[in-house]
Amino acid sequence: MKVALVHDWLTGMRGGEKCLEILCELYPEADLYTLLYVKNQLSPVIERMNIKTSFIQRFPMASKYYRYYLPLFPTAIEQFDLKGYDLVVSTSHCVAKGILPMPDSLHISYCFTPMRYVWDMHFEYFKKAGLAFQKVCVPFLSNYLRIWDVTSSHRVDFFVAISRHVQRRIKKFYGRESIVIYPPVDCDFFQPLPNPDQKGNYFLMVTAFAPYKRVDLVIQAFNRLGKPLLIIGDGQERKKLEKLAKKNIEFLGWQGNEEVRDYYRGCKAFIFPGEEDFGIAPVEAQACGKPVIAYGRGGVLESVIPFPKENPTGVFFDFPTPESLIQAIDLFERNIDQFDGQRIRRNALQFHKNNFRDKIRSFIDEKYREFRSDQGGSPIA
Repeated sequence: MKVALVHDWLTGMRGGEKCLEILCELYPEADLYTLLYVKNQLSPVIERMNIKTSFIQRFPMASKYYRYYLPLFPTAIEQFDLKGYDLVVSTSHCVAKGILPMPDSLHISYCFTPMRYVWDMHFEYFKKAGLAFQKVCVPFLSNYLRIWDVTSSHRVDFFVAISRHVQRRIKKFYGRESIVIYPPVDCDFFQPLPNPDQKGNYFLMVTAFAPYKRVDLVIQAFNRLGKPLLIIGDGQERKKLEKLAKKNIEFLGWQGNEEVRDYYRGCKAFIFPGEEDFGIAPVEAQACGKPVIAYGRGGVLESVIPFPKENPTGVFFDFPTPESLIQAIDLFERNIDQFDGQRIRRNALQFHKNNFRDKIRSFIDEKYREFRSDQGGSPIA
């Protein structure tokens, strides 16, 4: 069985790349297609794959400003020649699922989300564009990308969604059914200290500094509270956010996995203010025995048990405002003894990376056998 893996771009190890990493372990002889590859930014498992890039790779400053080439992404992904492949597995939040498979190959897409840029977060992504560009170019570009996104969804034989939240979006935007297989979390690495109920004295965020992550909301809330907040991450909004923050808020930049784990272990609670398609960081925090204070929308509804339910693992706030977050923090601190570190970790174990590996391999093998059988070929495992 000749396999092609397809990923939007390879510029760093985030949640999507952790899913891809396991697929690379399952299919180490596969070819890996991507729009752009920045060397030495991925895990050794991904780096040793046979990586094939698009013409975006050769564009000026592509490694830093690749998102500016968004209008060219559909053309770039369609330029790859997939003749001879039996199985194509795409991991997609942008255009990877739009690759052109051959009629005699099976295409399974592990979908992180339908393209955010042109659906629910359209205004957030384009709000910094100049007024003329917003009025003239953005509507034309967005309409073109929406049409392409829907049309290219029919190149996929089977969709796998990362959450029920994304499953509903796939149905709404593409009119396609899907199954849910939750992303992998390394619960063996992210473990609590010997006393998982030990309460830290600071709150923690681990995030990229993009507008939809709502780091500004958290800073506004903690400016009023005066409580210590540590923020791990970086991104386009960092300077703006640093100017907004008072002295009780510390920016740590990106940290290594060991350092991130130590900060998880030492925090009082993990803050998660954005609406995410799933959200791996809140599960990593829970794997370390720490509760999560989150905006009660999106994939986090599937990974956190909110107080006052039995065996709670976190607290939700209802509105994307500093006032609502402050109320949630107050509720958490008044009921802090209700959060048991061992029970919080047990909730995270359902997302163990071994579960992802077993389920995704079983699904792919099953669908491939069915596909071969339908074609009249031998049902190769």
